[in-house]
Amino acid sequence: MPADVDAPDKVLYGLTFRQLAILAVAALAFYGAWRALHQVLPLPVLVGAAVVIGGVVFGVAVGRRDGLSLDVWLLAAVRHSRAPRALSTTDTTSKTPDWVQAPKTKVMLPGPLKLPADAIDDAGEIWLGAGRAAMVAATNVNLALRTPDEQAALVDTFGRWLNSLSTPTQIVVSAQPVDLRSHARTLAQAVEALPHPALADAAADHARFLEDLAQRRDPLRRQVLIVTRASAGERTDHAARRRAEDTVRALSGLGVATRALDGAAVTAAIAAAADPYRPPRPGGLAAPDTVISGPAPDSRPRRREKRSR
Repeated sequence: MPADVDAPDKVLYGLTFRQLAILAVAALAFYGAWRALHQVLPLPVLVGAAVVIGGVVFGVAVGRRDGLSLDVWLLAAVRHSRAPRALSTTDTTSKTPDWVQAPKTKVMLPGPLKLPADAIDDAGEIWLGAGRAAMVAATNVNLALRTPDEQAALVDTFGRWLNSLSTPTQIVVSAQPVDLRSHARTLAQAVEALPHPALADAAADHARFLEDLAQRRDPLRRQVLIVTRASAGERTDHAARRRAEDTVRALSGLGVATRALDGAAVTAAIAAAADPYRPPRPGGLAAPDTVISGPAPDSRPRRREKRSR
């Protein structure tokens, strides 16, 4: 089985249908330009231009960058250059009020922010319009440390789980930075509260080790997330959550630690995926419908101080 199962089929001379279509359109354009200009421009000029432009078109047709064909990559670059740099959830197409002074220079308005997820409930299900999705966090397995028989058993277990999938499933493996300086500061502050001097010395030495490691290296941690989806035809409640729990049970035979994430953990994972270099907030993020309240005001009557004149 080829490694890239999504690779397009080769049609002619090792070229795909997309590449042949690009070359065919370029050949027709060259033929039309030749019929229109061969009596106007000298032959060497037309041949030189055809060689240069043909080389560029051939490079665009067969070239690749960042895992994409060069024509798709260039089209994405053009779309990115024309897309707004800021996005907003509010309506930006409404008319500006008359009392607002319009800027003299042209300002690019933010574009509409369209998120695929509508909401995240407490159970961890992500609402995707008519469909639902759930998320599973898992650790990794080092096959190099296993015997050949153990490797075959692990691959067989993983293959059975893949064959049992009937809905789209996504496996996301990412590396995220680890903030060791905050752990070192927390450990250094807790040294004075330790009951034994030897334990305090060991904790202080470990805090210095973490601080030194954070200065010399850029430590990373690997995160594995599995997103399971329920099809739009499944009308039962919590179908995506049950698929996530089935994934947890199926992958437990690999010797990895897996758990289905709840609403707060799913929100933190999506926020970390959107901005992986920002440390998570200690209090977490409140849901859109959550009422945020502060401490109750002191209702006790205050005594008035008597002032002497």
